[in-house]
Amino acid sequence: MRIVAHLDADAFFASVEEKYTPAFRGKPLVVGSEAKQGHGRGVVSTANYKAREYGIHSAMPISQAWRVSEAAKAQGKPEVIFLPVDFSLYELVAKNILKIVQQYSSVIEQASVDEFYFDLSHYKTFARAGQVANKIKEQIKKHQKVTCSIGVGPNKLIAKIAAGINKPDGLMVVDSKNAEAFLDPMEIRRIPGVGPKTEQVLHKENIFLVKDLKKFTQDELKGKLGKWGLDLYFKIRGIDVSPIEQGREAKSIGEQNTFQEDTFDIIFIGNEFEKYCRRVFERFQKTEFFSFKTIAVTVRLSDFTTKTTAKSFQKTLTTQDFPKFKLEALKLLLPYLDKRKNPSLKLLRLIGVKIEGFSKDKPLL
Repeated sequence: MRIVAHLDADAFFASVEEKYTPAFRGKPLVVGSEAKQGHGRGVVSTANYKAREYGIHSAMPISQAWRVSEAAKAQGKPEVIFLPVDFSLYELVAKNILKIVQQYSSVIEQASVDEFYFDLSHYKTFARAGQVANKIKEQIKKHQKVTCSIGVGPNKLIAKIAAGINKPDGLMVVDSKNAEAFLDPMEIRRIPGVGPKTEQVLHKENIFLVKDLKKFTQDELKGKLGKWGLDLYFKIRGIDVSPIEQGREAKSIGEQNTFQEDTFDIIFIGNEFEKYCRRVFERFQKTEFFSFKTIAVTVRLSDFTTKTTAKSFQKTLTTQDFPKFKLEALKLLLPYLDKRKNPSLKLLRLIGVKIEGFSKDKPLL
């Protein structure tokens, strides 16, 4: 019998900030770009649950979040605290969470900085697996001062959905006999992969709940949604055979930032770009990888056009190759600072850089 758990830390970035600064606890907190008195750019990365009560949520423009905070303040409510993102700190806490999970499972997939799938099949029953999941939650809360929600199910699909049901600090166990019935009354957006466009297509046919989809055959769903329709046919029945990808490794490391004002100031852009390059490379040096082969640079212009240019190297760059990395990344950026890739010389709104194609092997000399 297969038993899978999915752990999802609650409002993770904000929770970690509260852990290290106790004065923030109990107050509305937003992690993301600086608010700049409503003139900030960029978006909310994470809002804690106090801030969510105001209507602030992830991906909301930071300027809008600030206006929501001001409106709440005018009503006598606590003002929202805005903080910048600190990836190094969050990665540290995530590693500590992983160590706790490793005490109970040897098959673990880190799906993101704050999400983990892990196998609990060796505990034999769903009831026992649920008890173990609760122990993991308690240890994380005690030792890391953050809460998480865990779902336990017969596969990754059910476990992930179950983890989101009782957030925050929730636990839900769905055994294999009840997996399909568990999904039936849910809105179709609950199924991973069903986005706004798919939802619109299905709503036009009066399909709102998972159980409504079951009137279609495999062929009918394929006709409506292509190959995704076949996958959906099995998902809505609680069937998922995808494995836990043990030892899943990072595919890329990057950083990008939206400027406070659109600009074409070459010195400013160059200085900012060097900072991003340095931070990205330092994060790479802290991994277990020795080299990488691809650099990508992203630019967003003042008209919101977003472009990415990448370059791969036959001879990979190593942990000692920061000067070459910076030079090659700059070569990718420069065409956007003249008419080669920016013929109208539009101001830049955002720049970013990332590396990918990692290897643990030392390149041949």
